[in-house]
Amino acid sequence: MQKTITLGFPVVRGKTEIKEVTITEAMQQTGSLRGLKLYDVMTSDVDSLIKLLPRVTSPSLTEVEVSQLNVQDFSQLAAGIADFLAPSSAPSETAVGEI
Repeated sequence: MQKTITLGFPVVRGKTEIKEVTITEAMQQTGSLRGLKLYDVMTSDVDSLIKLLPRVTSPSLTEVEVSQLNVQDFSQLAAGIADFLAPSSAPSETAVGEI
């Protein structure tokens, strides 16, 4: 599962404008969260996301670029991260009741 976010305010890198950022499948790997508190990522802690997003975006944004994103674009990326962390479906009643 990948999620592409269209930036309202493109990131300028030299002569290149980055208009779309994809949250890659690297987000599905626990190693992407190394050194971060899962709770902080799940609650969209800004400092945690500034460290996480360069690990899981394509093109890979730098921490400086992430910290300079427009707040609306940052919020869209945070929501994209939350989508990866949300369970794909609720557990069935049978599975919950089993021991």
